[in-house]
Amino acid sequence: MKRTYFPEGTQGDLEWNGTLVCYTIELPDLGNQRRISCIPEGIYDLKARESLKLGWHLHLQNVPGRDLILIHPANDARKELLGCIAPVSQLTGIGRGSASRAAMAKLKEVVLSCFEREEEVRIQITSKKEK
Repeated sequence: MKRTYFPEGTQGDLEWNGTLVCYTIELPDLGNQRRISCIPEGIYDLKARESLKLGWHLHLQNVPGRDLILIHPANDARKELLGCIAPVSQLTGIGRGSASRAAMAKLKEVVLSCFEREEEVRIQITSKKEK
């Protein structure tokens, strides 16, 4: 996932094997502060998780200084996220997007077969390089 940072929020492109799966929205970078900041760049193991509130989603493992960081549906980072990452089908503004549930379904389709084969699934979060 390649991020672009703005004072109002963070957005990214989530690719799988070089192909764009969806876009992402997050809170702004506020130094990894709990519940109000995006997480640090790095490589994180992903685990499938399910809850009544969110349904099927992904849990990022071993985020420094943080716990329960998820990839789950949301269309407005400031209103719906507490440090997590939301997949969206289209970016509609800084930290905002649309059709998050559809983007989550697409992401699930991509990673589910890996989980079924008991393969490790990781996400690498980096800054988008300006051209």
